Amino acid sequence: MTFLADVWYVAWRELVKFFRARVRLAVTLVQPVLWLGLMGNMMQGLTANPYIQQLLGTGSYLAFMTPGIVLMTVLFGGVFSGMSIVWDRRIGYLEKLLAAPISRGAIPLGKMLAAAVQGGIQVLIIVLIATGFGVRFATGPGGVVVILLIAMVFSMILSGISLTLSAILKTQETLMAVVNFLTLPVMFTSNALFPKEAMPGWLAAIARVNPVTHAVTPIRELAIVGWNWGGMASGIGITVGLAALAALVAQWTFRRATVE
Repeated sequence: MTFLADVWYVAWRELVKFFRARVRLAVTLVQPVLWLGLMGNMMQGLTANPYIQQLLGTGSYLAFMTPGIVLMTVLFGGVFSGMSIVWDRRIGYLEKLLAAPISRGAIPLGKMLAAAVQGGIQVLIIVLIATGFGVRFATGPGGVVVILLIAMVFSMILSGISLTLSAILKTQETLMAVVNFLTLPVMFTSNALFPKEAMPGWLAAIARVNPVTHAVTPIRELAIVGWNWGGMASGIGITVGLAALAALVAQWTFRRATVE
């Protein structure tokens, strides 16, 4: 219980900072709203073509795109989790935290938990916005809950990677450069915005092993197909496995970096 209490203490501090930064929350939602409102509606006409409908699996590009926007939102939120470690180190709070009677392993886990909760809140808002644009989720409120959980687990993968990098890269500028370099290629080499079947062979091959693809596939099944567990099991299993691996690596790296 003590370890879990330590995790919650670290997570709660991050959540308090998140809820106080209302402008930050609003800004992080502007980009997905623009994607849905502009690109979603701009591409909507493509679905008049029966072949495009067959590729997308739905007659609405907005419905196809919404799972990708959900993943995009938690991706951008998760990859910047490591910034809190760099900032805490810069202002001296990290040294106080390390001197406190809490487990060192609880620090990265608490920050990952906070990133997951923040991502869940943002995804819920994206779902409401998409509903306002006319997207109807095939699995209803129950499916939306599962979508939230998948997105939160996916957020833990990105935050784990970011926290691992923050333990190695000591400056805010270097960490920002690395995560910015990684984010867009990861997004655009997945099936988040376009189906793999429409990609050239080399890009489809990358998309098949991209973690974003494995996370977006079950979300898309829930959004436009229904409770197709056969089509979702693989993606959910890989996403959960990668999140557990990211947590272990982040803990190990953080413990090692703070001992040296």
